[in-house]
Amino acid sequence: MKMAEETDTMRAQYDFSKAVRGKHLPKQKYMSPEEYLEWERSRDDDEKYEYVDGQVFAMAGASRAHNRIAGLMFARLFNHLEGVPCGVFQSDMKVGIRSLETNRYYYPDVQVSCDEETDPYYNTSPCLIVEVLSDSTAHKDRTEKLAAYRLFASLQEYVLCSQDTPHIEVYRRASEWERGIYTAGQVLTLDSVGLDVAVDDVYHFLM
Repeated sequence: MKMAEETDTMRAQYDFSKAVRGKHLPKQKYMSPEEYLEWERSRDDDEKYEYVDGQVFAMAGASRAHNRIAGLMFARLFNHLEGVPCGVFQSDMKVGIRSLETNRYYYPDVQVSCDEETDPYYNTSPCLIVEVLSDSTAHKDRTEKLAAYRLFASLQEYVLCSQDTPHIEVYRRASEWERGIYTAGQVLTLDSVGLDVAVDDVYHFLM
């Protein structure tokens, strides 16, 4: 079992390398992970920045539909997991990826961790991550973040929700990260937390 997990992690690291190879990052002063975390804690504004191998990137504001979809997903997960030793977190909680390949900190729209997390500002063992797609983030969420999030040995499912139309994509470790697509009238099962989600319930305000 351990050998299989190590092989899966190595495959994810290889795929991550392919996804980011050749990407040009903006020139700026290098910031270590520790400096970034301290800088994030010491700032007194409400802006959020993600960290990618020494560089920081400001996050754009989200639309009304984006917020509603993220909020609906959070509410369903929170209510379903109430009383269970799992934490459901919104976009103010980071995830931290530390490996031989990369050091990254992202702010997912929604995440669930059922492990004992020790840092008050980021999780390192999410089992489920949800991102709401926008025109400016869709490509990054489907490529860079998919490859990076797969480095979490704990992650079982990665969910991408369109903000404009009833359309949800689910990538599952159990199916070797093949994409499943769910649209209006369909129900998806989040095996990582044992929850069925009707697409229409998430997008009722758009229908």
